[in-house]
Amino acid sequence: MNTLLITATEESTGKTAIALALATIANDRGHSVGYMKPKGTRLQSNVGKTLDEDPMLARELLDLDAEMHELEPVVYSPTFIDGAIRGQEDPDELRQQVKTQFDGLAADRDTMIVEGGGSLSTGGIVGLTDPEVAELLDAQAVLVADYTQPGDIDSLLGAIDQLGDRLAGVVFNRISESAFEELDSDVIPFLESRGVEVFGAVPQEQRLAGVTIADLAAELGADVLTDTPTDAYVERFLVGAMGGDEALRYFRRARNAAAITGGDRSDIHTAALEASGVKCLILTGGHRPSSAILGRAEEANTPILQINTDTLTAVERAESVVRSGRTRDAETVETMADLLTERVDLDALLGTAGED
Repeated sequence: MNTLLITATEESTGKTAIALALATIANDRGHSVGYMKPKGTRLQSNVGKTLDEDPMLARELLDLDAEMHELEPVVYSPTFIDGAIRGQEDPDELRQQVKTQFDGLAADRDTMIVEGGGSLSTGGIVGLTDPEVAELLDAQAVLVADYTQPGDIDSLLGAIDQLGDRLAGVVFNRISESAFEELDSDVIPFLESRGVEVFGAVPQEQRLAGVTIADLAAELGADVLTDTPTDAYVERFLVGAMGGDEALRYFRRARNAAAITGGDRSDIHTAALEASGVKCLILTGGHRPSSAILGRAEEANTPILQINTDTLTAVERAESVVRSGRTRDAETVETMADLLTERVDLDALLGTAGED
């Protein structure tokens, strides 16, 4: 049996999309494919009720007959972590639990796809970092990495060292057009000269890089105050907490962003509406903007969302929505599968797991 652990240099690199896409590709090639996510990190609350839809989507896509506690045996919540620090969790028992569930899921499978935690080091408190999971399950690791500038290679090399002999190779994801030439001409040859296999590089795809304003509003429970299109994508958030002139300079550097600020900050609203990279305004505190601001937003086709929480809470919730919203349905997995087929050496990647 071949076992691949899909891990990443940091959170929000597209690991879930790649893991599920590889599983469906292998399945389409006639493999009997299983899936597991040993550590659940997408949580509804601190006490550990999981919101993790990835195992459920995998179960649907691969027609798996497995329960949530089998697919995701450890719910890595803040409460769990606190208990582990206090000695209330036994790392050996947890590792055995993961191994037992894995063995059950892997029975009679040709290929197992194991999705890593939030980052390479998640799980260290109980001896279940991704490198440790790879060793426990005898898996080869595919390392997913972003790339925007040469300095990013430092963290990538650190991750490669941590994985050691368990590393199968690297897949670069969400690469902008401007970064591709440097990646091809300099970075990939550099890595290959150090004995690191690079399976390929996937371009940035907007449908996988954020959420629509409509989806964001629904997830936040926000009121949409404007009659404007809400189909634009948001990939990042900017907090408007400065003066109007400074905010304008700040917002003008943005791309596909939502500006979050208090509903009573008309100077920030005005600055955000003048920046083409700001796709929507999220106003906090329950304050309704003036009719002049609403009118200007209508003219600029920039939606304004209103929520009752404070700005800090709004930022945390909105970032959580974007982080978790990239891979939640079969369509996004299919999109990633198409990108992998076009840009990645799948024969080499799917053929590496389990080889001596």
